[in-house]
Amino acid sequence: MDIAVDKNALSGWLNGLLGVVIFSGSLPATRIAMQDFDPFFLTFARASLAGGLALILIVGLREKRPPVAQIVPLMIVSLGVVVGFPLLTALALQHITTAHSIVFLGLLPLMTAIFAVLRGKERPARAFWIFSVLGSLLVVGFALSQGAALSLTGDLLMLAAVIVCGLGYAEGAALTRETGGWQVIGWALILALPFMVVASLLMMPVSFSGIGFPAWAALGYVSLFSMLIGFIFWYKGLARGGIAAVGQLQLLQPFLGLGLSATLLHERVSPLMVFITLGVILCVIASRKYAR
Repeated sequence: MDIAVDKNALSGWLNGLLGVVIFSGSLPATRIAMQDFDPFFLTFARASLAGGLALILIVGLREKRPPVAQIVPLMIVSLGVVVGFPLLTALALQHITTAHSIVFLGLLPLMTAIFAVLRGKERPARAFWIFSVLGSLLVVGFALSQGAALSLTGDLLMLAAVIVCGLGYAEGAALTRETGGWQVIGWALILALPFMVVASLLMMPVSFSGIGFPAWAALGYVSLFSMLIGFIFWYKGLARGGIAAVGQLQLLQPFLGLGLSATLLHERVSPLMVFITLGVILCVIASRKYAR
């Protein structure tokens, strides 16, 4: 029994890690896409493309419709991760730098854990909260040390994004235990699809002639990977390994994202970033031990 539980937990952590790696490209890709796309159109278009693919998968595989009792939770997932987080972060990036946004992404694991308690009925040990807060403080401290300019508007938008995303993660993970990972994000995308298509048409640029290939490629990434494929692994990981526990892997996301930014946008990766990343990894390992 213990071996089965350990294998299940290991599977959860591996799936969660894959999800985090995929999500790490979201902010750099969003930044690239916003060079040519309006943040509203970008949000609505990525949800429409992902929702169309989800609809094809659901119909093609003849998946059963979710029961009525799951409609409201699916709507919460949709509002949180399909619409809320992508739109709020895109708007925030108009006011703050990617480096400054790390302050708030560092709080996302803690917010997910809080909603895991409120919505998922999980009860992590006190030591878990200590390591969770410590990991968040390391990320926040690193971001503040970068000297990014402050913007109240950008800060409030990122704070709102973190809150709705944490709720969407916890709600989706709880549903995954009943439905399955890809079905949860699939139905959440489908619920939003009619509204996203209409909104995309209303916010569509007058002409696409000035849109460069990098922006199109970035739109493709946030639509296919950030909005759909990443969630398949992420929700499966949260459901198997525990929402609060696996959620701590999000502490690695800002640093993986900066690594991608260094590669794609030629930003410098400092020795301090490597040192803080090692500290965060230790907090993730420690918090895992006390998550249940």
